[in-house]
Amino acid sequence: ASRCIEVALAAPLFRTFTYRVPDGIAVPVAPGTRVLVTFRNRPEIGICLGATEPPEGITLKPIQAVVDDVPSVPAALLQTAKWIADWYAAPLGLTLRSMLPTALSSAKAPAPASRTQRMVRIVMDLPSLLQREQTFARAKQQRVVYDLLEAQGGAAPLESLRVQANCSAGVFTAMAKRGLVDIRDEVQQRDPFADRPGTLPPPNPSAAQQEVVRAILAGDPGQVFLLHGVTGSGKTLVYIEVLRAILQQRDKTAIVLVPEIALTSQTVDRFRGAFGDDVAVLHSGLSDGERLDAWQSLRRGERRIAVGARSALFAPLERVGVVIVDEEHESSYKQSETPRYHAREAAIVRARIEGAVVVLGSATPSLETWERADRGQAIRLTLPDRAAGAQLPPVTVVDMRVELRQAVTARNPNAPFDEALGVFSTALLVALEQRLVRGEQSLLLLNRRGYSSFMQCNACGDVPVCPHCSISLTYHRVPEILVCHYCQYQQPVPLVCAQCSADTMRRRGMGTQQVERVLAERFPEARIARMDVDTTSGKWAHTQILDRVGRGEVDILLGTQMIAKGLDFPNVTLVGVVDADTGLNLPDFRAAERTFQLVSQVAGRAGRGPKGGDVIIQTRMPTSHAIRHAITHDVTGFVREELGARRMPAYPPFVSIANVLVSGLDQAATAATAVAAASWVQRLVDRQGLRDLVFVGPAPCPIDRIKDRWRWHFLLKSSQPTLMTRVARYIAERCPVPKQHELRLTVDRDPVSLL
Repeated sequence: ASRCIEVALAAPLFRTFTYRVPDGIAVPVAPGTRVLVTFRNRPEIGICLGATEPPEGITLKPIQAVVDDVPSVPAALLQTAKWIADWYAAPLGLTLRSMLPTALSSAKAPAPASRTQRMVRIVMDLPSLLQREQTFARAKQQRVVYDLLEAQGGAAPLESLRVQANCSAGVFTAMAKRGLVDIRDEVQQRDPFADRPGTLPPPNPSAAQQEVVRAILAGDPGQVFLLHGVTGSGKTLVYIEVLRAILQQRDKTAIVLVPEIALTSQTVDRFRGAFGDDVAVLHSGLSDGERLDAWQSLRRGERRIAVGARSALFAPLERVGVVIVDEEHESSYKQSETPRYHAREAAIVRARIEGAVVVLGSATPSLETWERADRGQAIRLTLPDRAAGAQLPPVTVVDMRVELRQAVTARNPNAPFDEALGVFSTALLVALEQRLVRGEQSLLLLNRRGYSSFMQCNACGDVPVCPHCSISLTYHRVPEILVCHYCQYQQPVPLVCAQCSADTMRRRGMGTQQVERVLAERFPEARIARMDVDTTSGKWAHTQILDRVGRGEVDILLGTQMIAKGLDFPNVTLVGVVDADTGLNLPDFRAAERTFQLVSQVAGRAGRGPKGGDVIIQTRMPTSHAIRHAITHDVTGFVREELGARRMPAYPPFVSIANVLVSGLDQAATAATAVAAASWVQRLVDRQGLRDLVFVGPAPCPIDRIKDRWRWHFLLKSSQPTLMTRVARYIAERCPVPKQHELRLTVDRDPVSLL
């Protein structure tokens, strides 16, 4: 066997390295195994890719150690990593590092120490009453401890037992000497979800759900299914029934992806209710230790279902039978840093390699997935009706242009100004009042955090902007500061204008903080919870807020897009969209699609229980096709109209695109480098005769400066994905970029935003 191996290292380099395996280490070293090597005179963790032949004329460094007994990256996952690195033009070493918990991918950071606990376990079984009376005749406290232990399944933490039995540690020592119990330190699984009560699924799937489950289970290996079910149609129950069959009948494992940490707790509750401790959770909100424990339990085969956000796709499972991507349309499935993969596309590839089926679930599928089904590359399954006979809620649209004109006309000039009328329509205020009287819950969406969008001088029109980003500063009332939502820069609220010194600074636009204050003033008796980035920065903040809603301790839940999807509260009978237009006019080809999805999804949170529900949408653009089709829950109509707009000029799903972004600290150097890079690519296109590659740009990005970095970009479009793969990788590897001004060039394949 060869004593040389190919190693991928977590460095921004499009190459691998060859190391020698010294005589003291057995070969072969299995692909996917972590090895400790020296790289640039520092210890580094690398991933073995397999045996290779030694290059001629080079003295190879030896590996220092083989870190794993069993490969950390199973074979199918290693193949997935190679596809991601190729498709998204990313170094393979960085791609592999993103698949491992931090504790396993760094030679510098030791793995978090396992948490040990002194445990007491029953050794001598005493089934009969006579045995017990003879054994504990003179040891009443030992009898109490034994009975407590038995009631807790035969094992319990020593300290907890001591408190329950109100006894000294000597009682346990005496029991151990008699051979009744065993006392030892045991490693405790760090599982933050262990104490959450599971939610039992409905007992019997409907006929429509059973038909969908049968179709998925009959799918060929690698088959992709689009599960298009209206909000509240019971997609989660379909997932549970599919998982049950995959685990029990086929003895395989499963991966379930959800788009937001906010959804994780409800999803975990449902899957834990059905599968108990077979579920492990992987997401960025966990500590390094919790993530490591979950990862290791999956790798050892102790748990067979991985649930989590984007990175749960890289769960180290083998024999994967199904990969489920819930809310597949969500943009949060796209990674914003290298490797810039899209979890939905990578899930399809991993499933194909594993021989598993893929279920892409959504009430508002992405246009890419819809077109994939139209082309026959996915099988469309539909759940057209809500579960248990519930109805989709009626939707009322309020034209805020008319509403505000009427409010101004009807206003008594001698009466104090009612701020609520500038935020809420009369219809929404009346509906909120009705829910409070009836003891029902309301949900309000405003996809803009902070108090006001910006401040402006009434005298000269100046707007305070971030000194590090090309963006206006957002006014926050608690604490009272101006904040940049891109780089978190803060400054005090100005009393006078910085340009003209006039004391005429006024707030413009509204955010969730302002709406919360207006609600509290209008409905002082209401229990209001706000859910946005500012209120959910704590580790379990999402879960705590949603648990309060579930317990009926919140009357009105106000939030940004994180409250729009996946949440299921039967007592929510009113959904209000405070401003449906916030994302509609962004300079991005997906703006209408995102608005339609967001409004449709949040509308689906209403009427999920026997009480029914209503939806009120406030907009200044009621004729927009995104709003029109969201009102009638008409996905097909929206897709048809939006696809027509994407054909000319061509955008996804009709072409594959890559956004080439050039950034740097100097404005002129960044612009010059972007122009030079675009010319370099254009010459490549001309030289190779790449007629199917369309070139757009270069131009400054819509937000042309973020965190002190100036930003230019140009777009590549092609109807041939394989051509795009070759060109994107060639640009990422070889396009010349000057070393000064911290200039960088990145290639973002399949971007979800062009801002």
